[in-house]
Amino acid sequence: MKKTLLSPRVRTFLVILNLYFCYCGNLFAQSPTRFQIQGTAIDTSSNPLGSATVMLLQRKDSSLINYMRTNDKGFFAFKNIKKGDYLLKISYVGYIPYQKDVLTQNSENIELGQMKLKAITKELFEVVIKTARAPLTIKGDTIEYNAASFKVPPGSTVEDLLRKLPGMQVDADGNIKAQGKTVSKVLVDGKSFFGNDPKQATKNLPAEAINKVQVFNDKSEQAKITGVDDGKKEKAINLELKEEFKKGGFGKVTAGIGNINRAVGKANYNKFDKTNQFALIGLANNINQSGMGWNDYQDFRGSNAFNFGDDADFGFGNNRNMIMFGGSGEDGGGISIPIGGDDRGFSKNMAAGANYNYDTKKNKLSTSYYYNSTQLNLDAINLQQFFLGNNNSFENKTKSNNITFNGNHRGSLRYEKTIDSLNSLILINNTRFNNGNYTDGSTTELIRANNFKSNESTLNNSTGMTRFDMSNTLIFRHKFKKKGRSFAVSGTYVINNSDGSASQESVNKFFTSNSVDAMIKNLNLLNNTATKRNQIKSSLLYIEPLSKKITSEVFYNFSKRFDNVNRVVTDGLKAERATVDSLSTYYDNQLNYNRLGTNLRYNFNGINVSVGGAWQQIGLKGFFTNSLLSSAKPFDINRNFEIFVPNISANLELKNNQNINFGYSVNVAPPTIRDLQPVINNSNPLFISEGNPNLLPAVSKSLEVGYYAFNPGTFVNVFIDASYSQNTNQIVQSQTVNPTTLITRYKPVNISGGNSLSSYLSVSFPIVKTKLSVDLSGNLNFSKNLTPINDILNQTDSKSYNMEVRIDWTPSDIITLFVNNDFRITNTKYSITASQNQQFYNNNFSATLNVKMPKEFYFKTSLNYNTYVNDRFGGFNQKIPIWNASINKLLGKTKKAEIKLSAIDILNRNLGVSQYASENMVYQQKVQTLAQYFMLSFSYNMRGIKVSNKRYE
Repeated sequence: MKKTLLSPRVRTFLVILNLYFCYCGNLFAQSPTRFQIQGTAIDTSSNPLGSATVMLLQRKDSSLINYMRTNDKGFFAFKNIKKGDYLLKISYVGYIPYQKDVLTQNSENIELGQMKLKAITKELFEVVIKTARAPLTIKGDTIEYNAASFKVPPGSTVEDLLRKLPGMQVDADGNIKAQGKTVSKVLVDGKSFFGNDPKQATKNLPAEAINKVQVFNDKSEQAKITGVDDGKKEKAINLELKEEFKKGGFGKVTAGIGNINRAVGKANYNKFDKTNQFALIGLANNINQSGMGWNDYQDFRGSNAFNFGDDADFGFGNNRNMIMFGGSGEDGGGISIPIGGDDRGFSKNMAAGANYNYDTKKNKLSTSYYYNSTQLNLDAINLQQFFLGNNNSFENKTKSNNITFNGNHRGSLRYEKTIDSLNSLILINNTRFNNGNYTDGSTTELIRANNFKSNESTLNNSTGMTRFDMSNTLIFRHKFKKKGRSFAVSGTYVINNSDGSASQESVNKFFTSNSVDAMIKNLNLLNNTATKRNQIKSSLLYIEPLSKKITSEVFYNFSKRFDNVNRVVTDGLKAERATVDSLSTYYDNQLNYNRLGTNLRYNFNGINVSVGGAWQQIGLKGFFTNSLLSSAKPFDINRNFEIFVPNISANLELKNNQNINFGYSVNVAPPTIRDLQPVINNSNPLFISEGNPNLLPAVSKSLEVGYYAFNPGTFVNVFIDASYSQNTNQIVQSQTVNPTTLITRYKPVNISGGNSLSSYLSVSFPIVKTKLSVDLSGNLNFSKNLTPINDILNQTDSKSYNMEVRIDWTPSDIITLFVNNDFRITNTKYSITASQNQQFYNNNFSATLNVKMPKEFYFKTSLNYNTYVNDRFGGFNQKIPIWNASINKLLGKTKKAEIKLSAIDILNRNLGVSQYASENMVYQQKVQTLAQYFMLSFSYNMRGIKVSNKRYE
């Protein structure tokens, strides 16, 4: 082989190149790019300060780079830090915050040594104010964020600000999680804002008005009233306003117009000071944004979710789960006003409200008024498959057009009076007035095997209803001179009145039978129902300290409710609209409830254990008849139920922000009025229901255990929860299907043996602090439900598996990205028809990108991709990608004005799809929904009085 020789010039060049790389390598070795910064926090007596908050900030703009807490010896170490100029801040409760400039040099390990923090004195208070502007401060289980350290675009809401805070998560619907737990309450300067709906504050208040965001564990209402910690906590947020926003009015006005006649308008105005808070909000649009809360939906459905005075029901569980008087359509009239969500159909919406708070040392007043209305047009295709046993089944195909209007006035008042150091008084008033109407035009086909049409039904129904609800509650608390001894008494008076009318017109064809009752074939009925309900409630609570660690609680709950229902049904096919006795009813009922119980509580050093029990009595007394004019003998009800209800709860607060909770409870639910009345409801002639006066109360025994850990230094949190419940005398709807006509009759019965098991796991952690975080969660739900179908007991076993991944990427003020994927598998098995077992999948992927561009332009785009798969419906595989985008420009020197161009559903693919399985039925619905449109909007921010406010770094 021939040897290749290099020329002298080439050899010289290689020698020089080698020397150059060696020199660069030496330079690289001498100048590291990653550093470790460490030190020790001590006081002036050289005692270590464990759990002090240490933050590393960019010197140029004070942006947060990293944070942690010192160990028991006061030591801390930031690892893998890039080269740069930094500002180190240390804060500790009761001490002046310490700060120090840190410059990275040649050494990889920067040792800051011992840093002394001075205790706060009156003379040093001014120094504290000037140095305490750290991005976040950790005080026990409270985390306080300095809003100025987390930049958002001008005009942003509090919701946008929360998305930037470490440890906080806000989903697409505005629901908030802090430290892995759902936030149930948002306060403004410690005061309620439009009741307890967190979204009213986060969606309406501007981010620039906020000085600090404080996240803390709030006590239960009973613990606040009695002064005894019951171990129950709920995650809450307090928004502390800047001083300049407490000295003038501020708000925002937005108006937009789009193609296909789309328009939106919304406004809010706020005026706060140290004693008073006043706020106005309003909106109007036809882009499916209703501004309604969950309680509004439930009240429109007639479920009494707005069941007043719950905070005054003393005893374990706050009595919330002990008296379950609610239930959709409980008045027995068969009249309800359905409502859809924001993502279904086409809706026109209006809302307006006012909130006022007055707060002094001895008097606290919080009051609000809110009105909202929605007109919803819903075109839907429903497909249901019913399983009858022996591999028999039939399908229900329905095409419907529904138009619904709901109007809701809601007022609330809460007044707290501190009479003296031992006595206080609380007055609570909640008032609501609803009016609504509903029309339903639909065509239904019942299809047997081999695609054979058995029945056909055309319905034209309409409903109108007005409803008035009011509750007045008075709570008095007295503290005795002996520490820990206290007494509380409450009284509540509730009114629930409603008047409704329903018109039922239908033509029903039966292709397999000629023996069907003539009324069922052709309906023309008018239903007028008047319901009056009055309730008196009272609770007593006495707490006696047996020692410093043990207290005894004795409580008594009393309730008496009076119900009067008058339902008159007339037949328009008969002369002079004759009354139909078999469908009419007059009901007069009295429900008595008594519960006497005691509780022994141990509370010391983070351990809170309660063991107790109560004797519970429920009495039902009344009568009903077809109508007041009927000659039929009235049917009397006189039922009494007694049961002993045990309750065990434990809450253990461990070191390093760890918590273990355990609970065992028994809940008793009496039958609803509708379930007890043997009255026929044939609003849909193919699916007829009737009550059962022999029902027993349903009893549910529940066991729950949970573990929670949160590291405030690293913002890593773990949440694990598991629960199991077993049902005795569960109230279920038995089904009897006529094999010839396929008419299904429902009747409530008691069944024992149903149970459910659920578990949840969530792990959240930052990959790069303040820049990139991940939340992993999953839950398993198993349930067994028993239902009699044609006298055969069907067992439905359902297994649901859910996995969710969320990634928040906020590398800078210029760009943010939020990604979420939620995947669910549901398996359902039926004992009577194993061949109809099914499995379906739901997957939701969503991503939102925000980009700050030059010259005050901001770009936002989001993608929501939903997939629905169910092999039981002929290989059903529905994929719906929703892509939205917007660009907005800030105008003027003060950036008060903004113009925005939005493109909604760019791919024009929006469609409302839902599917679920229960008992012996699987259900699927498709709804025509607002799709592609474009909108141009203009916003103006009212900024309040300008106040000179020096910023301290």
